Amino acid sequence: VNISILIVAVVIFLLVLHHNFLGLSDFLKRELSDANPLGLQPIDFIPAVPQRLADERNDKEISVVIAASDERLGGAIAAMNSIYRHTRSNVVFHIVTLNDTVDHLRLWLSNTALKNLRYRILDFDPRVLEGKVRVDPQKADTLKPLTFARFYLPNLVPHAEKAIYVDDDIIVQDDILELYNTPLKPGHAAAFSDDCDSTTNKVAVRGAGNQYNYIGFLDYKKETIRKLAMKANTCSFNPGVFVANLTEWKLQNITKQLEKWMALNVAEELYSRTLAGSITTPPLLIVFYKQHSSIDPMWNVRHLGSSAGKRYSPQFVKAAKLLHWNGHFKPWGRTASYAEVWEKWYVPDPTGKFSLIRRHSEAYEAK
Repeated sequence: VNISILIVAVVIFLLVLHHNFLGLSDFLKRELSDANPLGLQPIDFIPAVPQRLADERNDKEISVVIAASDERLGGAIAAMNSIYRHTRSNVVFHIVTLNDTVDHLRLWLSNTALKNLRYRILDFDPRVLEGKVRVDPQKADTLKPLTFARFYLPNLVPHAEKAIYVDDDIIVQDDILELYNTPLKPGHAAAFSDDCDSTTNKVAVRGAGNQYNYIGFLDYKKETIRKLAMKANTCSFNPGVFVANLTEWKLQNITKQLEKWMALNVAEELYSRTLAGSITTPPLLIVFYKQHSSIDPMWNVRHLGSSAGKRYSPQFVKAAKLLHWNGHFKPWGRTASYAEVWEKWYVPDPTGKFSLIRRHSEAYEAK
């Protein structure tokens, strides 16, 4: 009898100990997942899809990361609306912004037709860029910290194995699930659209330097660049739209590699003086040199913002899966080609703070 009582007591003790261990483990997991040394703090998260919409959409969850600065918030809103309206998948938007934009963004999402979007708002701390970005004191206001958010994808979506990053000047015209399913080769952490693809080669970009290869972005006179043995005529790629394998990204420590080249540029000025694009592009070109997969070029039809003129036919624009207004002419500002296509997906700002200031261009001809 004593032995039986002892056995029962030991079993109860072990069960209690196991329960407490599980509780402690869960607590530690939560603490680790919530801790974020980069200052990327979650503001709010809408995790549940309303039942009515859940019945209409499939179970595939897709993480989409987009940066939303206050002066370009209308662009991010239109981009998210176009993605949401073209898919039956459960898209979760991870919206990276600065603290002074959060209230405006939340009002725009909650008081319009976008109230059913699943989203997470993240506050980006610009201090993470200290020592990694060269700032001209006379042009300090031209630095856009949010353009570097794409470097920190595993911190933005820590529990996802895969994610899509898109700029705020895009419109999606097909199911984002197709882009998400882009096959990545073993060992590749990302897939981009190459600048030598047939779609881009239809366009000559004036005043942008050499838009299509590495010499347009990197200074090959610098020894540090020459030592990398990267061919100067290697086709560059556009980082405004890409698919990332976050498991591989973390294994290869891509974020640390990018930060290394940012810091080296501050010390040695490694970027081309006739830089063809954003200062976010050169470190990506170095880290992903011949180590990236390709997305379908129709999923990044770009240069719509390079001039006010129409570079593509209406039929081609209609067939494109994703339109990208990279360049100076944004569809919500100065006259841009096919701005009326973008406006179809724009959701008016309920606060009236953001307004369209562009002149209306010719009517869309692809009917």
